[in-house]
Amino acid sequence: MTVLGFPCNQFGKQEPGSDAEIKAFVDSNYGADFPMFSKVEVNGEGACDLYAFLKAGHPTPDGSEDIAWNFTKFLVGRDGQVLARFEPTVTPEEIAAQLGDFV
Repeated sequence: MTVLGFPCNQFGKQEPGSDAEIKAFVDSNYGADFPMFSKVEVNGEGACDLYAFLKAGHPTPDGSEDIAWNFTKFLVGRDGQVLARFEPTVTPEEIAAQLGDFV
């Protein structure tokens, strides 16, 4: 399994820095050892193609496809298809415990 990080400044302006500043922050504060990509938009007309794809057909429990807050996670299979969406409160450890459900 590989984690990929895509910073977004659409949520309370929490990611105002440059890509390098964001990477340094997550490395020093969270020990992030996964690839970090450039800042993207995840909602609205400016949403990047990746997030438009990830969200399509994978709504939240209340039926919205929009990303409500940072740290929304998607599990993508080896074939590139979205297997599951996890809300920000779900931890990576909780996702790991469920991986057997998807293979």
